[in-house]
Amino acid sequence: MKRSDIKRRPLADTVLSSLEPEPKEYRETYGIDRIYFVVSPNGRKRWEFRYKRVADGKWTWLGLGGYPEYSAKRAREKASQASALLEQGIDPGNHKQAVKKAVEAATASTFRSVATAWLEKKERDGRSASTLDKITTYLDKDIYPALGDLQVSGISRRHCADLLASIEAREAFNVAKKTRGWLKEIFSQAIAKGMMEYNPASELLVIAAQAPATKQYPHLLEDELPDFMRAMQRSPSRLIARTAAMLTLWTASRPGMTRWAEWTDFDLDAAVWSVSAAKMKMDRDIMIPLPTQAVAALRDLHELTGRSRYLFPGNGQANPVISENTINKVFALVGYKGRLVGHGTRHTASTLLREHGWEKDHIEMQLAHKEGGISGVYNKAKYLAQRRHMMQWYADYLDALRDGMTEAQRNQFKAKVNAE
Repeated sequence: MKRSDIKRRPLADTVLSSLEPEPKEYRETYGIDRIYFVVSPNGRKRWEFRYKRVADGKWTWLGLGGYPEYSAKRAREKASQASALLEQGIDPGNHKQAVKKAVEAATASTFRSVATAWLEKKERDGRSASTLDKITTYLDKDIYPALGDLQVSGISRRHCADLLASIEAREAFNVAKKTRGWLKEIFSQAIAKGMMEYNPASELLVIAAQAPATKQYPHLLEDELPDFMRAMQRSPSRLIARTAAMLTLWTASRPGMTRWAEWTDFDLDAAVWSVSAAKMKMDRDIMIPLPTQAVAALRDLHELTGRSRYLFPGNGQANPVISENTINKVFALVGYKGRLVGHGTRHTASTLLREHGWEKDHIEMQLAHKEGGISGVYNKAKYLAQRRHMMQWYADYLDALRDGMTEAQRNQFKAKVNAE
């Protein structure tokens, strides 16, 4: 309705909700307690309180909140609070600003805000999306519930020790180790900003629970591969998930690298996948040769996800790529739950290639295990020709196992090992 049609005051809710905007912002008195209803040209509405400033007695305005978030009843309550402050000689506008600054100061020094700034710096410094995703997961799952709303200056070693003990209690020892490191970095940043004087996450290693001996990821040996490869032919998983699983198998890549792979990283004509240091666990660039089987599968996948940034997109902004459990689920659905996981494919490839006499250095480079010295950091194409030959052999060997390898074929594969 137009404001010229207002018949009575205080303004009824039907009037408040239906008042139409005009080319210029306007105020209408609500009808009591010096409360005004403001309508902006864009249609937004809010409440204001008119009062005389304590300092100079001049009339001014105090915002009471937006409408409909703040009803007429809530606006009257806030106006009443402002009037009570005036009776005490306190300017409600100054009081509002002081409270806002106090809240901002308190919020800025909480662990959550300091950790957020730390994580943003890691992103600016070029840390991989997969690494940031993992940190965010454990911040939300473990760290924020325990420390998030506490002032950093009030966090003690006991707070940190209790947090880590809760993580160790579920036997997530690797998460506990990473959390110790993250906490030390976050508190170091707070110290550098003058927000605290000592690091409560220091010295926690001496009370850390002893992790059990590292267990190998579930993996398959050669005699188990024929049935597995035939099972994968019958996989009920969707194309995206199935291709991710097979790409991990064909290239012996880390599942995280596969999940976050981008189409711009691939040259299918040259059959090569270039992975930048930002995406690598070991912070090194590497070129990964693609066997013909992988190239064919990726060309099929491109028909489905080629318009996406990622090869294996997830289901929205919160999940830009497939989850870390997707590849494991593919294997589980063909009967290999607990027998093979994404990381285990690397062990499978390494074991089979070594048993058949492939060069250790070529295998280690394909697995992206970091070497010492300058070459280990900068030579991303090292042994590329040899690795291309080796990984094509590996993919062909898997196919032959699936189809029932003859003795003649086995001899042919043996002759191809390390043959350039």
